[in-house]
Amino acid sequence: MKKTLLAIATAALLGALPAAHAQWVVIDPSNLAQNIMTAARTLEQINNQIRQLQNEAQSLRNDAMNLTGLDFSALAELRAALSASNQLIQQAQGLAFNVSQMDSEFRRLYPESYTAATSGTQMALDARGRWRNSLEALRTATKVQAQAVQNFTSDEQTLTDLVNRSQSAVGALQATQATNQLLALQARQAIQGQQLQITQDRASALELARQAAANERAREVRRRFLGDGTPYTPQAVDFYSH
Repeated sequence: MKKTLLAIATAALLGALPAAHAQWVVIDPSNLAQNIMTAARTLEQINNQIRQLQNEAQSLRNDAMNLTGLDFSALAELRAALSASNQLIQQAQGLAFNVSQMDSEFRRLYPESYTAATSGTQMALDARGRWRNSLEALRTATKVQAQAVQNFTSDEQTLTDLVNRSQSAVGALQATQATNQLLALQARQAIQGQQLQITQDRASALELARQAAANERAREVRRRFLGDGTPYTPQAVDFYSH
């Protein structure tokens, strides 16, 4: 290779000399070869720089793809579905979900025992209130169940959209964002499950409390009927006396 380059360079130099002033030129072969090798190395360096720039350009294109955001967000739909279930709970009638308010109402309607000072009318009103609380708790639970079923259709569509966009993601950012939204969907479903469990447990707890209070009321009514233990003596009643 070196010999060929040397021959080409020599021929070029000789051909460049004018015929009228032709003269012998002393050429240093080693110097000429050194210059040719220097030029070859320079060309190789240029080629390396070109390849490096090409690689950097490809890297920049890859970075741009990886930083391209996902043009889809299911967050609004997920929050709307969660908010709908939460509103049903907040609108629940009967025993309040507020801790302090619930505690005072519970103590009043579900007493540990009735005393002789409690009138029969008050016990009847309390029984009515307990029945209403149990009914409203069951109604709330069925509403939340209905909302959960209603969310199934939208959840299925959201899941399909997110999976499709995750599979067709052009970069790491899109794939990550799609995955995060899938996790958000899973979290929303878990929260909805907790909401449903809360309303069901509340209905069960209030029904058990109602039964316990009903037993206590029945005990007090029975005690009042029996009195102090003296046997009841029937007496004749004259409906026609004046």
